[in-house]
Amino acid sequence: MTERLLFNLGMAFSFLAWAMVCRVYLWPRVRILPLQDAARPILFLHVFRFVGSTFLIPGIVSPELPHAWAEPAAYGDLAAMALAWVALALGRRPGSRAALWVFNLWGTADLLFAFYRGILHLGIHASWLGAAIWIVMVYVPLLVCTHVTLFVLLLRRTQRPYRA
Repeated sequence: MTERLLFNLGMAFSFLAWAMVCRVYLWPRVRILPLQDAARPILFLHVFRFVGSTFLIPGIVSPELPHAWAEPAAYGDLAAMALAWVALALGRRPGSRAALWVFNLWGTADLLFAFYRGILHLGIHASWLGAAIWIVMVYVPLLVCTHVTLFVLLLRRTQRPYRA
């Protein structure tokens, strides 16, 4: 098998696995909670998006990894992390729903842009990611699945009351 095929298969399996984890374990627990309570574990996961800054560290990634991809990916993740912290800090205060929307739109766009730019535009090879391949192969699919979950929560017409 080629590097590209192995990478694509790995990504597909990772998305499938995380989608099932979110469907079976995350969704049943968060769907019954008020929005801010349901969003909290998702936001806590996203405050670790600083790991995307490793795309800028020589030795972790190959010198062949284009800066045209690494810089927007790293700084986009840092911005998403900051937005997650803002949404967490707001809790149930006024503006919290708007902060969740801003975080979720930015975070999703950042990940989709990185996929588009890296795979379709620049043709990044998996080997260029070096040790950071685990971010792309394991962490990013989880982030995407949690963004989808948060979109579903944000788009609910009514907030469900908490049931213990």
